[in-house]
Amino acid sequence: MFSQDFTVFGGAVSERHAQKICKVMDNAMKVGAPVIGLNDSGGARIQEGVASLGGYAEIFQRNVLASGVVPQLSLIMGPCAGGAVYSPAMTDFIFMVKDSSYMFVTGPDVVKTVTNEVVTQEELGGAITHTTKTSVADLALENDIEALLTARDFIDYLPSSNRAEVPERPTADPFDRHEDSLDTLIPDNANQPYDMHEVVRKVLDEGEFFEIQQAHAGNILIGFGRVEGRTVGVVANQPMVLAGVLDINSSKKAARFVRFCDAFDIPILTFVDVPGFLPGTAQELGGIIKHGAKLLFAYAEATVPTITVSTRKAYGGAYDVMASKHLRGDLNYAWPTAEIAVMGAKGAVEIIFRGKTADEIAERTAEYEARFANPFVAASMGFIDEVIYPHSTRRRIALGLRKLRGKVLENPWKKHDNIPL
Repeated sequence: MFSQDFTVFGGAVSERHAQKICKVMDNAMKVGAPVIGLNDSGGARIQEGVASLGGYAEIFQRNVLASGVVPQLSLIMGPCAGGAVYSPAMTDFIFMVKDSSYMFVTGPDVVKTVTNEVVTQEELGGAITHTTKTSVADLALENDIEALLTARDFIDYLPSSNRAEVPERPTADPFDRHEDSLDTLIPDNANQPYDMHEVVRKVLDEGEFFEIQQAHAGNILIGFGRVEGRTVGVVANQPMVLAGVLDINSSKKAARFVRFCDAFDIPILTFVDVPGFLPGTAQELGGIIKHGAKLLFAYAEATVPTITVSTRKAYGGAYDVMASKHLRGDLNYAWPTAEIAVMGAKGAVEIIFRGKTADEIAERTAEYEARFANPFVAASMGFIDEVIYPHSTRRRIALGLRKLRGKVLENPWKKHDNIPL
C-alpha cells in the first residue's frame, strides 16, 4: 500500500517518490499481495523535469507487469492530473470521493487556454462524471472515511494474487435454501420488466452483493458476492434498464469484469435476460460490432468455472455472447420461463411470413411462441443442461460450484491474445 501526501509539494511525484512506490509494488509482486494506492497528486514534479517523468514511467511499467498477477485498487482522494491519472487507469478498480477528488489529463485552466472551453473541475473530471459518463471510475463515495471502509470490504472479496485461492468466509446461509418468491418473479407479460437485483441477491450468501459501476450502463449488473462463503463474480442483464439489451457501454463494462475474474480464478455466475444488441445508428457508428465482440471474446477465453442461468429472453447473437454452452459454459441452466431463439416471435414471424394477412400473422406468432418461446428446444440439443425450478437456483449453483472447484482448462499457448480494443 502507498499513499501520496498533498501537504508536501501538492503530492507531486518526484524521482525518489516514484522509487518508493516502485519498491512497494515490487515487493507486492514478490509475495503476492494486493496493491492499494491512495492517490492525491498534482502529477509529476515540474522542478525535477524529465527525472520525475521517468519516475512515473517506472510506476506505469509496474502497473502493467502486476496486472493479472495481484489485484490493484486505486483510491482517488484528491485532485489528480497528468501522469497521476494514468497509473490509476491501469489498475483494476478505481474508487473516487464525491466533491473532493478529480481526475483529468489536463485541468480546466489548460482546457480553456487550448480549446477555449469553459468547464468546472467537477464537470471535467469529478466522481459523478467518471462513474456515470466515462466509466473511468467504479464507485463514487461520499467522503474519505467511506472510501477507506468500502475499500476494506471490497478487498475482502479478492484473492491476494493469481496464485492464491479465492477467500472463504464462514456463513450460516444454507446452500440449499429455497427461494419460493423467485417462482413468481417473472411477469406474465414478456415486455414487462423486473429487477434482476432480486434474483442475484436471493442466490448469494446473506443477500450480499458488492455491485461495481452501478451508475454506468445500468442495463448490465456486475459485482462480487459469495456462495458457500467463497467469492464469485456476477454478470447479469438488467431488464429494468433498456430492457436489458447489450450496447457499447454494457459490453465494455462486463468484458473487463469477466477478464478480471478470469485472471484471478474467480468463478463467474451469469444471469441472462437479453433481447439482443441495441439497434440504431448511434450504436453502429459508435462501433457496437467491435465493442460487443469484447464481451464475446472475454467469455470465450475464460477458463474459470462458469455457471449460466437463463431467466427469460436469450435472443440472437446476444444469447451466444452471454456465457452460452457454445463458449465453453460449464453448467447452463434455464428457468421454465426462458425463451431461447434467434429472435422474438413477432419479429421472426413478420420476416418468415412476410406479406401474410394480420390474422395469419397472429396465428403463426402463436405457433412460433408455442414451439420456440421455451427452453426445451435448446435443452433437447444439449445447449441447456437442465431446466430448473427458480426456487432451487441457489442450490443448483452451490452444488455446481462444488463440482467445478477442481476445473482445469488451458487455452492454446500464445504470447498473449489480441482482444478487439
